Amino acid sequence: MNDDKNQSVRDTKWENVGNDEGKIKFINSKKKSNIKKIIKMLSFILIAAVSGGISGCYVTNKIESNRTYTQNKQTLTKSGKNADETDKIEKQNQNSGNNNSINKVAELVGPTVVGISNKSQGYFGDEDTGSGSGIIIDSKGYIVTNYHVIKDADKVTVKLSSGKILNASIQGVDERSDLAVIKVSADNLPQATLGDSAKVKVGDTAIAIGNPLGEEFAGSVTAGIISALNRKIEYNGSVYKVIQTDAAINPGNSGGPLCNSNGEVIGINSLKMGTSENAEGMGFAISINEAKSIINTLMNKGKVARPYLGIYGESVASEDSKIHGIYIQEVERESGAARAGIKPTDILLEFDGKKVLRLDDVQEIIDSHKVGDKVKCKILRNGNTIEVNVDLLEMP
Repeated sequence: MNDDKNQSVRDTKWENVGNDEGKIKFINSKKKSNIKKIIKMLSFILIAAVSGGISGCYVTNKIESNRTYTQNKQTLTKSGKNADETDKIEKQNQNSGNNNSINKVAELVGPTVVGISNKSQGYFGDEDTGSGSGIIIDSKGYIVTNYHVIKDADKVTVKLSSGKILNASIQGVDERSDLAVIKVSADNLPQATLGDSAKVKVGDTAIAIGNPLGEEFAGSVTAGIISALNRKIEYNGSVYKVIQTDAAINPGNSGGPLCNSNGEVIGINSLKMGTSENAEGMGFAISINEAKSIINTLMNKGKVARPYLGIYGESVASEDSKIHGIYIQEVERESGAARAGIKPTDILLEFDGKKVLRLDDVQEIIDSHKVGDKVKCKILRNGNTIEVNVDLLEMP
């Protein structure tokens, strides 16, 4: 009995709660022990929850990572894309980003574009009779422009992007292609990079640089897209194979460059359709691939030797539509046709083994030949069909 009492005393904490009243309060230590157990249990549960969350997150991320890797691997396997293909796509994306870098093209090509003034002698000295643009194609001073820009000029001057004005000499002209090469006495000039117009596609970015309406607006930059390729445009009696663009090309832009997004010249701005006041966004440029050989010939020889047949006529057809051809109205003296015995009133049925219905058909075939080539012609004369061989001579 005493032992139990002593044990109870040992398990009891004594606390004096007030000396004035002399009362004593007993606090059982077992309650404190229970609280500690509850705290320990809550701590354990909290630690377990945190550990479980971390482990679950790690496992989930690992599974998701493996799943993503598997999906990417399947996608690459299905599409057949390897590392090289990925690099190719990244480069294409980078190139597509350059389509908006018109300012970079302007900075690159702008210094190679010049203003050209066509001057003639008047009562009060030299007078400006026309202006246009040009492209420096060689650092030694060779500049390409349109023939009509310097046509009938007594004097030609060039204004560089730096503002310096130089006299220019005419190196060579080709009226049919509307191209000309002039030269200034200068070295180390910035020169343009000629591109490949065969790679141009409809919808590509097109950037035109030039001097629309004269030197007052020198270095103007306009941009648009390639609207069409291989357009055939008749202008001043000649047929041009050109690139069509909606980039604004105004009088004075003639002879300036049409560029792609890489700053390469893909065409030489030549014409602006003016047959209708309502026609907008229709500019034209001579494709650079057609111009390259002509430019090189003009630089080296001063002219382009072109073959020709020497006939004039119109399309005809018999009443039963069995006979189609070109009724020859005139034959030029000393031409290949004249020397071969072709006469007015003859009807040209075939040229170089191909049926011809229009003079354009004949010209297209001639363009595929060179001076000195021999071509077979099938002719209808007085109801009889004859064949003659014609030597294509140099166009005077």
